[in-house]
Parts: sequence; structure tokens; C-alpha cells
Amino acid sequence: MTVLILGIILFLGIHSTRIAAPAWRDRQVQRMGDGGWKGVYSLVSFVGLMLMIWGYGLARNEGVVLYEPPSGLKHASLLLMLLAFVAFAAYLFPAGHLKARLKHPMLVAVKLWAVAHLLANGDLASLLLFGSFLVWAVLDRISVKRRAVPTPLPGPVKWDLIAVGFAVVVYLLFLWRLHVWLVGVYPLPQLAG
Repeated sequence: MTVLILGIILFLGIHSTRIAAPAWRDRQVQRMGDGGWKGVYSLVSFVGLMLMIWGYGLARNEGVVLYEPPSGLKHASLLLMLLAFVAFAAYLFPAGHLKARLKHPMLVAVKLWAVAHLLANGDLASLLLFGSFLVWAVLDRISVKRRAVPTPLPGPVKWDLIAVGFAVVVYLLFLWRLHVWLVGVYPLPQLAG
């Protein structure tokens, strides 16, 4: 569990500098330059991500189960994940109406991803990992609102169609095999056998 917690602290810690210590962050950017700060930010993020992935695998093997989610919640999580993929795709592509409506689609995607995984998993490792990301995304959304970060203006609907099409294809690939290849867990229980 220690490796997972360290990974969460590093990854979400560096991603929280605008939330918790904006003046410190600005001083570091000024001291290191934009490229230097981005390099440190990327390195800490990468190390944190690798520790989270490794630590999550280790912690899940410990098997500390807090609750067993009903199958209905697992099915709901699949729908939430499709919506998370759509929100993430809206973030990736130029602004259509969807990106403008969501305002901050990356944060929407993270919240949906976290809630979906909390609904489908009742182990302690999942609660720590996905619960941490959910709390972070909520706090970051509050921070973004306080900083008055501009939201995208609506663009052509073609970008919405492209984003949704891309999201559906990637979602189906994750259901088919990508999730098990990347994470080692089948998202659909009937495929596990």
C-alpha cells in the first residue's frame, strides 16, 4: 500500500500546485523557466504514475476488500466510463458544442472515471486510488472556477461527432482487450473466465 500512496502523493501533488500553492508554482516557473518547470513537472508526474500503477497492482493482490459492489453498479460503471471517454475525447479535439458545454472536459472525464471505478470496485486500493482522483478533480474544478479560467466557445458540430466517434472506438477497444493489456483486469466479468 505504501508504493500506491507514494505514487498518489507524487502524481496528484505535482498536479495540485495550482490549487494548493500557486505562488510557489509561479516562483518555480520564474526560477527554472517554463521549459525547466515542465520538465520537472513531467518527471515527477511520470514517476508518480509508475508508482501508482505498480503500487495498485501490489495493493490489489493484498485483497483488502471493504465491500462487494452489486452487479447493477458494475453495469452503471460501464455507462459512466463511456461518458468519461466522450468527455476526454471532447478535451482532445478542437471545441465543438460538447467541449463548450462541459467547460472543463478533462476534469469531467476524471470525475466520471473515478466514480465509475468506485462503483465497480470495493477494495481498499481502489478506494484510495479512485477516491483520491475524485477529490482532486473536485478541488481542481473549484480552483479553476476561482481563477476564472476561460472556457471554450462553441465550435463546429463536426468536432462533437469526431470526438464521440473516437470515444466509442477507444471505449470498445478497452472493453475488448486494452484494459486487460494495460491494467491486467477484465472490465467485463464474463470475459474473465
